[in-house]
Amino acid sequence: MNTRQLGRQGPQVSAIGLGCMGMSDLYGPADRDEGIATIHAALDAGITLLDTGDFYGMGHNEMLIRDALQGRQRENVVVSVKFGGMRHPAGGWIGFDARPVAVRNFLAYTLRRLGTDYIDIYRPARLDPAVPVEETVGAIADLVKEGYVREIGLSEVGAHTLRRARAVAPIADLQIEYSLMSRGIEAEILPVCRELGIGITAYGVLSRGLLSGAWSKERGAQKDFRSVSPRFQGENLERNLALVETLRGIADARGTSPAQLAIAWALSRGDDIVPLVGARRRGQLTDALAATGLKLGAEELARIEAAIPPDAVAGSRYNEVQMAHLDSERSGH
Repeated sequence: MNTRQLGRQGPQVSAIGLGCMGMSDLYGPADRDEGIATIHAALDAGITLLDTGDFYGMGHNEMLIRDALQGRQRENVVVSVKFGGMRHPAGGWIGFDARPVAVRNFLAYTLRRLGTDYIDIYRPARLDPAVPVEETVGAIADLVKEGYVREIGLSEVGAHTLRRARAVAPIADLQIEYSLMSRGIEAEILPVCRELGIGITAYGVLSRGLLSGAWSKERGAQKDFRSVSPRFQGENLERNLALVETLRGIADARGTSPAQLAIAWALSRGDDIVPLVGARRRGQLTDALAATGLKLGAEELARIEAAIPPDAVAGSRYNEVQMAHLDSERSGH
């Protein structure tokens, strides 16, 4: 497994990371034993970056990772944790909290659930509109000085917020959706990250499964996150699946899968970009790992991008309520 550096001063990590959310939450029933087996398989394959959030399964995901890391060398794993997402007992979302006092509180619980003394990368899941980003980043910087956190990360913030945050402390990486179907960061956010020496951990590289090549209209009725995702609704889904079929033609000619092409495309965007693969099962992980060996030439990359033009994708990447929480989507940010 090749490695990449997160940011100008951040840690070296595997070229792809494992996003663990689906092992606990939001994508239908989870299988604990298979989740742990998948984490073990990832580590054995050389993946060193594990991504989670304290609100994934209301702590379940962190405890799952704790159990999976038992008997492993903690210093060989880079654990990235998002915080701030608040939920009510039924599982719904009730806002974000990134006040300095909340940062300390969230971290205290995370350390206990993960059974560790430190977090490698700690980041607010979203910008809290009630708290200046300088205060949140400053609170994490204090935790870095105290040894509880190694690096500061951000998630789904725009270029203006990145500059404000970087003025307070070094930022290792920005976690943000980036895929063939979600290329909004290319205009402003990605250039600013590169200017400031901030890496990208790209989630949603398969666009919630759309780019896997395994999705169909018949699966659209599943009761998980995608049941409210605009890209999976009605005519939007039909248009998007047609794009994927064009990509499948390129994949078939190459003897690979649409998913592997999509991951390889993300890897090709720069050594400062680390795709996060949300594999819940070992089979999915095996498919994703094969993408790391795909080398795409300029002509092939051009064909892939022509197959899925950014302006041809139907539907926003979140529903209207969730889009309103994304600083990265605001004009001028």
